[in-house]
Parts: sequence; structure tokens; C-alpha cells
Amino acid sequence: QVQLVESGGGLVQSGGSLRLSCVVSGSGFSIYNMGWYRQAPGKQRELVARITKTETTTYADSVKGRFTISRDNPKNMVYLQMTSLKPEDTAVYYCNGLLYHLVSGLRTYWGQGTQVTVSS
Repeated sequence: QVQLVESGGGLVQSGGSLRLSCVVSGSGFSIYNMGWYRQAPGKQRELVARITKTETTTYADSVKGRFTISRDNPKNMVYLQMTSLKPEDTAVYYCNGLLYHLVSGLRTYWGQGTQVTVSS
């Protein structure tokens, strides 16, 4: 019915950049808010960035000025441009979407995650 798939993760040196992508596929849904979360080993999952249907954005304090979230509604995609990466950014990054589905109603969906590793 609905699937979120992330891509773009990898290994990068401190100070480098990466762009993560997430595509929503399926049918019978409408996308409202989307966001990126991350989870490092031994830590709780945290919100990194969020973007509404009208493209209002919010960011975690730790990434403000370094990360940019954007979306392409006709393509059902959301992006996270990450610059000035730090070792503390190392985590599995998950795409999240608040979607309305004809059967399930309003609920969140999660991607499988993509690993981002920043070496010092």
C-alpha cells in the first residue's frame, strides 16, 4: 500500500556533505508532513528535520545551519542536504511521513533507514 525508501547514505569525512533522498510509493494516499529522524547506537531516535505540506520547516538545534530539508510533491520525494558533517552525526537516518490512507486513515510511515558514517 505505502512504502518509503531512503537512499544516499554512506561514509564521509568530517566536514563533508551528503544528500539523502526518500521516495514514497504506493496508491490511495495523501502526504501531509514529512521528516528525517536518526538513531545512533545506544541512543534514542531523534527528530532531525521536518517539513509540512506547505513547506514550513523545523530543525533540531544540533543541525541548524548545516542541514536543509526539502520536498518535491509531484515526485513524492523528500530530501535532506547535509553539510559540515561531524562525527556526532553518525547514525541511521530514517524517513518518516504523516500520510492519510484510504484504509488506514491518518498515520505515520517509516523507511528502512540509511547509514551515515562521519569519520574524524
